[in-house]
Amino acid sequence: GSVSAGEGSGGAGEGLIGARVGLAEADLLLGCDLVTAAEKDSIFTLDPGRSRAVVNSWLQPTAQFQLDPSLALDREAELRPIRAGVAPEHLHALDATSLARDLLGNTLGANFLLVGYALQAGGLPLSLAAIERAIELNGQAVEFNKRALALGRLAAHDWAALEALHESTAPALTPRVPAAQTLEAITQRRVEFLTEYQDRAYASRYYRLVQRVRDAEREQARGLDGLADAVARNYFKLLAYKDEYEVGRLHSSPAFREQLERTFEGDWQPRFHLAPPLLSRPDPRTGHVRKREFGPWVLHLFRVLARLKRLRGTAFDPFGWLPDRKLERRLIADYERLVDEILARLGPDNHAVAVELAALPDQVRGFGHVKLRQLEAARKREAELLVRLRAEIVPAAVAA
Repeated sequence: GSVSAGEGSGGAGEGLIGARVGLAEADLLLGCDLVTAAEKDSIFTLDPGRSRAVVNSWLQPTAQFQLDPSLALDREAELRPIRAGVAPEHLHALDATSLARDLLGNTLGANFLLVGYALQAGGLPLSLAAIERAIELNGQAVEFNKRALALGRLAAHDWAALEALHESTAPALTPRVPAAQTLEAITQRRVEFLTEYQDRAYASRYYRLVQRVRDAEREQARGLDGLADAVARNYFKLLAYKDEYEVGRLHSSPAFREQLERTFEGDWQPRFHLAPPLLSRPDPRTGHVRKREFGPWVLHLFRVLARLKRLRGTAFDPFGWLPDRKLERRLIADYERLVDEILARLGPDNHAVAVELAALPDQVRGFGHVKLRQLEAARKREAELLVRLRAEIVPAAVAA
């Protein structure tokens, strides 16, 4: 969220900080989330003559993005009202999330990185010793948060030094160079994932279809590309649906435990919010299933589920009867049939329509009722595109 800090105002409350900051009374807007920081409740507290703003420029997709996958995320549009509320030299926008991820190994450090920046820039009327003592008294991830605080101070004091540190350190944590985006590289990464997700046979099913599309595209739509890439990405998305076995595999992995241990110090216990079949009940107001909180004992269940992943989709799958699981398996089979029809009719004239058809699963995101609503829209668009695909000229090689 965002925090606006202001001074107390006159009378018996002189020197006290109120629960809310009045119009144009903020000395500092500390925006840990750009969307929240740009809301009117925050903006109205700013005064160009007195206010500073230190905001995280990384744009977190909102819940609305899950409801509307085509929603555009515009960083500059979010920054615009903040720019109007402070003097240019008092606006400090930095991608604290990426810096924390690359330099600390965890995005949770972004907030204290911003605090450090605001402190060093003169926006917080506190001492370094006071903030560090508060971190110690909180007792959670003490050294991690102190490092984040120090990095924020460095960013404000010497940005070039921070950039140099970023360039020299980040590659050891997360590669700065984007992963190769060739079809072969895209396919290979997903083959490796699906092998871990299920097994080699499952990954081979994926690989064979992608290669068949690649060969057909080269032969029937020479000089054009994009179809094989769309199938490589979207067929994978359908195959790698997140079910109970995958949740178990991810949460029982050594990498998950290591991440928790790097983030938290002292005596801590994980808590999980889940909506397991049979044990979950719908919310009486919304009708949607409510999640429940479970303690660390669930980790033992996760390990069991991870070992049982080979039951996925078989007659012995205890979750196979669930409506969501039936739908996910049906979507995979439907997509395979769709690709078969695309390849039977593919030619230069309908290539663009074929690519859009193959990419439709990307428009279906989220879970439960959100996913069903988006699926309905995607199916409507698929019917429209199929009419166009079937109306286009059939390739001579197929017609013959």
